[in-house]
Amino acid sequence: MLRQRVNAVKADLKSKKTKEGWVLPRAPSSFADPGAWTNIDCDVTPLDRRTWSAYTMFGYWFSDALNAQSWMAPASIIAIGLTWREAVVCIIFGSLVCTVPLVLNGMVGARLHIPYPVAIRASFGWYFSRFAVVTRATTALFWHAIQSYTGSTAMTQCIRAIWPSYLDIPNHIPESIGITTQGMVSHLIFFCVQFPILLIPPHKLKWFFIAKCVLVITTSVATVITMTSKAGGSGEIWSLPYEVHGSARSWLILSSLSSITGGWATMATNIPDFTRYLKTDKGVYWQVLFLPGIQLMLGFFGIICCSASKVVYGEYIWDPLQIASHWDGPSGRAGAFFVGLSWVVAQIGTNLSANVISCANDICCLFPKWINIRRGVILTTFTACWIMQPWKIIHSAQSLLAFMAGLGIFLAPIAALLSADFWIVHKHKYDVPGLYRAHGRYRYNKFGTNWRAVVAFLVSVVPSLPGMAASVNPALTESVGGANKLYYMFYFWGYTSAFIVYSLLSHFFPSPETQIPATIYDDSDVISGEGEGDKDSNSEVPDEKLGGKVETSPV
Repeated sequence: MLRQRVNAVKADLKSKKTKEGWVLPRAPSSFADPGAWTNIDCDVTPLDRRTWSAYTMFGYWFSDALNAQSWMAPASIIAIGLTWREAVVCIIFGSLVCTVPLVLNGMVGARLHIPYPVAIRASFGWYFSRFAVVTRATTALFWHAIQSYTGSTAMTQCIRAIWPSYLDIPNHIPESIGITTQGMVSHLIFFCVQFPILLIPPHKLKWFFIAKCVLVITTSVATVITMTSKAGGSGEIWSLPYEVHGSARSWLILSSLSSITGGWATMATNIPDFTRYLKTDKGVYWQVLFLPGIQLMLGFFGIICCSASKVVYGEYIWDPLQIASHWDGPSGRAGAFFVGLSWVVAQIGTNLSANVISCANDICCLFPKWINIRRGVILTTFTACWIMQPWKIIHSAQSLLAFMAGLGIFLAPIAALLSADFWIVHKHKYDVPGLYRAHGRYRYNKFGTNWRAVVAFLVSVVPSLPGMAASVNPALTESVGGANKLYYMFYFWGYTSAFIVYSLLSHFFPSPETQIPATIYDDSDVISGEGEGDKDSNSEVPDEKLGGKVETSPV
């Protein structure tokens, strides 16, 4: 048996020496045009992979929201002169605003069981949809790089807790690189731990999400108890005065609220990549409670520990890993180890749920002949963790970080167009096989572009560009003038304007060929599956163009 496996591996490696050896087998249930290519990761999710429930979604959001960045979210709000009250309000309402596109777009995946790169073709058109896919993939790459580097700092705490001399490793890397020898070792070790976990198929991840919930919450509560015990209370951050007043304070609140909302712009866009694995669509609605609740809990943990750190260490420390770095002695290092371990798991979980799988989905739908999710994960994580050099992004490119945050102005209209198209324009009735065909129902014209989406996208994005430029280069603030105020609410403007403009254009200038009386499924596995489709009728109408069925029974 072992010899057969070895021979199989050798034969596979030998085949990879030629270009044809890298071609993926075409999935037999594919809807693609004759001669075109797709694979199982691009196709409608088969029944045996629809394993997620509402509990899995709960674990998923814990996995996504429980990360070091969420813990430190109140920091940026308090640092600009507001108080913990505004931080809490911004976290709650910013998260609630995010749940609107999360639910609307999540239903696309839950009911049709298709990934985001396929679903977006209905509104953008066959070719223009690739722009939306590339935009989302680029964002995921950058955030995967940043989240992985944060994970490497957590790994440092785990190792130094066991071997304190680890921090004394001589540095042989020039300062201009932005990382030390010890930091590079931590990054390599974190990468080696994270990499095999990232290769787990998405439909098998529910137990990882649950394990992360237990570990991170337990450690977070323990950290809060430890810091309040050391400080003899929760500190004085609760009585900090306002540093800004009047209209300036109002604009700062709006800006902070939009920042919290924009931070989830990526997930609000490609949530179908995960809801496609749900057994039913009930788990989608629970996101309205899951995300704000988790964000608020972690935000409070951060505020309490930061306030206590001022009493214990003489300075406000928002980073839980930096707090743990002050813990010495046998008991202190034991605590630091578990804090480091929990945030290692937290960052891996966030990369899984928000970045790697999303980018891999995008790549495999762009190049289905060569890339599946597993290959996409490998390509994504090597690119983000090594080629993009995340230590340089963190160390010397604050303008790049501002630019990445500003990418929300591009993601907001994309999320809005997906929502408006599914719920308003096509009334949640899609031709699923047509989404997989280059000359199908959703091509729109010879350019494969829906002009209505182009207009709505430009109306949404263009007014926010001056403010984005000023955030990247503060020297432009004066020349931008009042346009900077619009950028303070870029997600509200971007999502709302794109949603309304696209809906109106599609109403007054409809595309009749895309309007169908009921959802079309052209695969026996899908038709026989269970889900939440239209339940008012069981009639079938033949569709000659697709050779399939118009079905109004559940997905």
